[in-house]
Amino acid sequence: MVRAAVLPAVGAPLEVTEIELPEPGPGQVRVRLAAAGVCHSDLSLSNGTMRVPVPAVLGHEGAGTVVSVGDGVTHVAPGTGVVLNWAPSCGSCHACGLGEVWLCVNALTGAGGVHARRGDDGTDLHPGLNVAAFAQETVVAASCVLPVPDGVPLTDAALLGCAVLTGYGAVHHAAKVRPGETVAVFGVGGVGLATLQSARIARAERIIAVDVSPGKEELARRAGATDFVLASDTTPREIRGLTDNQGVDVAVECVGRAVTIRAAWDSTRRGGRTTVVGIGGKDQQVTFNALEIFHWGRTLSGCVYGNTNPAEDLPVLAEHVRAGRLDLGALVTERIALEGIPAAFDNMLAGKGGRALVVF
Repeated sequence: MVRAAVLPAVGAPLEVTEIELPEPGPGQVRVRLAAAGVCHSDLSLSNGTMRVPVPAVLGHEGAGTVVSVGDGVTHVAPGTGVVLNWAPSCGSCHACGLGEVWLCVNALTGAGGVHARRGDDGTDLHPGLNVAAFAQETVVAASCVLPVPDGVPLTDAALLGCAVLTGYGAVHHAAKVRPGETVAVFGVGGVGLATLQSARIARAERIIAVDVSPGKEELARRAGATDFVLASDTTPREIRGLTDNQGVDVAVECVGRAVTIRAAWDSTRRGGRTTVVGIGGKDQQVTFNALEIFHWGRTLSGCVYGNTNPAEDLPVLAEHVRAGRLDLGALVTERIALEGIPAAFDNMLAGKGGRALVVF
């Protein structure tokens, strides 16, 4: 038996309870978690913004040590430190054939299976986003684990599994920020902080952080922001004022709200690029008129998992960590136990802090 945070039903409070994990079968790996990040996507799964089979063990950003492996697993062995990859690509669908592995149509098929059973009543449990990281241990498909690169502390490596890959990819793959460009980042949570650091790594000339909370300014500046703007109806005007009345070259939206997406778009220069990382609900409708689309010549694009290939991007991120350019610990504003996850959800809703990290 291991302890885990279980979502019994959509909209219900998480329950920390014991679960029974099976031994890894062919092509599976059992991992003892060192840490798991509490991501806004977990909150979206719990409240129904994103669909998940329930009851489920949530958590998708994690790292740990391999305990045992099933037949056919050769790329990791007991004792290997690994990062969990919640969206493994199948390699055979149309998107994978195009090299767009972040859009793999089969990436989340494992989330519908039975992952474990509750220890008290034997109820079947599903793995939220494939990997069920809100638990002391988990059993996942071998494709869901990648060895932790040398020089990256195991606990900090959990952040590579979602926040850092997403923020880094948004800057370097989706928006393709070039040296000397100006960047605005909307939302200074875990992903936003990773995005700010990544913009600094990309050598952006001016990096403007935007958030509703004035308490985020110090966090943002430590992550690389040169300026901080408190979110309001006048945010686009303030950003233009900081950029010779032009607007930024790139805006990255990390919130997932219609009003924030619209503000990010309005903050870019003519011909600028807006990348949307935040996951919003179906009720969040963004509108544009045909004339402004023509006149401004801006680009608006979505971004899934940072448009990254984790197997290729993790070694690159590790080199940034070893060189001191990427500070994983700076994303974490709270270290908690499993019982602290509901409070971490509340803090996200209230716009407080950066990443909460469950440490086992």
